[in-house]
Amino acid sequence: MSKSNPNQLWKVLGTGFGIAVTIGGTIGTGILRKPGPIAEQMENPWAIIGLWVLVSIYALLGVNCVLELSLSVPKAGAWYVYAERAFGKLVGFLVGLTSWLGTVTALGFGAYTFSEYLGLLFPYLNNYLIIISIAILVMLWGFHQLGVVAAGKSQEWLSGLKAFALFLFIIICFCSSPGTSNFTSQKWPPISNNGIITALLSIFYAFDGWHTAAYFTEENADPRKSMPKAMYLGVFMVALIYILINVAILYVIPIETLKGSKLAAADAIQLLLGPQIGKYVTIFLMLTIFGILNTQVMFAPRVIYSMSRDGLFFKKVSQINKNGTPTFATHITVGMSCLFLVIGQNYSTLLSDIATFFFVTAYLAGFASLIGLRKKEPNLERPYKVMLYPYLPWFMVIVSGLFLLGVMMQMF
Repeated sequence: MSKSNPNQLWKVLGTGFGIAVTIGGTIGTGILRKPGPIAEQMENPWAIIGLWVLVSIYALLGVNCVLELSLSVPKAGAWYVYAERAFGKLVGFLVGLTSWLGTVTALGFGAYTFSEYLGLLFPYLNNYLIIISIAILVMLWGFHQLGVVAAGKSQEWLSGLKAFALFLFIIICFCSSPGTSNFTSQKWPPISNNGIITALLSIFYAFDGWHTAAYFTEENADPRKSMPKAMYLGVFMVALIYILINVAILYVIPIETLKGSKLAAADAIQLLLGPQIGKYVTIFLMLTIFGILNTQVMFAPRVIYSMSRDGLFFKKVSQINKNGTPTFATHITVGMSCLFLVIGQNYSTLLSDIATFFFVTAYLAGFASLIGLRKKEPNLERPYKVMLYPYLPWFMVIVSGLFLLGVMMQMF
């Protein structure tokens, strides 16, 4: 596919981008903001780490399923593409819309969290958080009009800086703190089922993005060679960073203090280094949020672009500009995120919970699509096959379904 073809995505991405977009599309607002709310639900640090490990395993098993789907149906759009191919246009439309709305909601939540960190550095900005959030999104919208090559390179740089910043945070925590008694206390209260579900909502939110490289399969120059390496390495690095960060935060902040923390990583740094030095490290932590916003502005439009190309969204959304960007799809994505920010400005936590529900619903549809495609198109070329078929995809469907059922029971 050449760059000159109109309304076609460019095949210019590779392994480095795949790893970068997995890290950049996953690590962000969740790990910086969710440790406090999780501690409110379960005070046992071993149980907290245990849940992070379990969701890490879920993501790695999910990669095994997504690789079969993305290499068998190498088109932009990920979950939408698989559901449409397996179950038809109606199911595809619903899954695509769910996937896109989840990311649009998360994009607004992420921009708001970034503005909160700016408020820590410059307190006078706290009266203008919504305006700042919208300005950040508009700035990213403008940058992504420059094209897929510039966006891809920026993601590689941002993900590298993000990994450096987070490992620096981990080292500072372990080297500068005498340690709390969180892990040695024997007086942890019992954990309720609602507490586990609420904690999992936060952890699943933080982990969304483990499949991000699949959105760009169509733009990968050699997906069969690079996708497995990119997705497995990317998710493994994300899981390692998440577990170490949680251990570091629990090592530094007493559990009772952590329960009231909105921005736990920033609180840990200020506790260790003081407000002034802590501000400089906070700037590095902000890179993690900016990196995920950059990724979301890049991949979310590809969902509705692919839907439009198949006749399931406005025709204009399938337009590609001269730099390889689905430009009108980007307009709609950023515009909707801004709208959600204005409407839901007092419900930022609710935005993340809604996004998580959308995300896991899309996961379930994707795993079910793998099973459906095996039955519908048994002769489809599959360069990569999921291990332990059909047990693994069915296991992922059941786990995802039980989580969604638990969330609905908690809500109603």
